[in-house]
Amino acid sequence: MTRSLTSVGIIGLGSYLPERVLTNADLERMVDTSDEWIVTRTGIRERHIVADGEATSDLATKAAQRALADAHLTPADLDLILVATISPDMPFPATANVVQAQLGGANTPGFDLSAGCSGFVYGLAVGAQFIATGLYRHVMVIGADALSRLTDWTDRTTCVLFGDGAGAAVLGPVPEGSGFLSFTLGGDGTGASLLRIDAGGSRRPASPETVAAREHYIRMAGNEVFKFGVRAMADATVEVIGKAGLAPCDIDLLVPHQANVRIM
Repeated sequence: MTRSLTSVGIIGLGSYLPERVLTNADLERMVDTSDEWIVTRTGIRERHIVADGEATSDLATKAAQRALADAHLTPADLDLILVATISPDMPFPATANVVQAQLGGANTPGFDLSAGCSGFVYGLAVGAQFIATGLYRHVMVIGADALSRLTDWTDRTTCVLFGDGAGAAVLGPVPEGSGFLSFTLGGDGTGASLLRIDAGGSRRPASPETVAAREHYIRMAGNEVFKFGVRAMADATVEVIGKAGLAPCDIDLLVPHQANVRIM
C-alpha cells in the first residue's frame, strides 16, 4: 500500500555513546592546545571515544537495539537496515550487514550510505521512500561513526573536533499528517577537497608510502568548511521549511548537525 510522506514517521529512537571520555584537558597533554582555545572556537569540552576492539557496527547495534525497544518491535519486524557512516568496519561487507547479524534479524536486507555529516538525513529520506511506496513497513536508519579511528591525534586542528557515537531511528506508518513534512537534499562536489581522507581508496590505495605520509587520516580546510557549512545549512533550512508550507516563525525546535557551536 502506498502512502504519503506525511504518514511515514519516526516510531522509535535510540542512541549510544562509548564509555571512554576524552576531555580537553586530555588533549592538552597530547597536542599544543588548551581548553580555552577549544571551547572558544568550537564549544566542545569532551568527546566519547571507542575502546580498543570496538567498531562502528558495535555502536550502531546498541543504538538500534534501543530504538527497537522504544518502538516496541523486534529485529524480526525490520524490513530494511540502513547505516549512514564514513567509518565502516571495513570496505565490505556493508556495516549494515554486520549490524543485521548482531541484531539477529534473519535475512533482513541492508546497505550503507556514505554522505558525511548529512548521512543520517539522507538515510531518513531514503528509508521513508521505501515505506511510502509500500515496499516496506519498518525501516531502521542508523547514523554511526567511529571517527577517532580516522583522526590524526598529532593534528590539533582536527583532533579536537571528532568523537564517536551512534543514533538510530525506526521508521514506520504513522497517522496521516504526523509524519515527515518535507526533505531537502543537496550536494556540491566542487568542495570535495575541503574535508577528505586522501588515501585508502581506488585512487590512492593503501601502501607503505601513504601510511608513512599519514594520508589515511581526516584532513580539513577549516575556514572554508565553516563558511560553506553556515551558508548551506541556512539555505537548506529555509528551503525545507518552505517545502512544508511553513515559515521560519512556525518552527518551535531546530536540531542542526552539531559540528561545533560556532556553526550552529
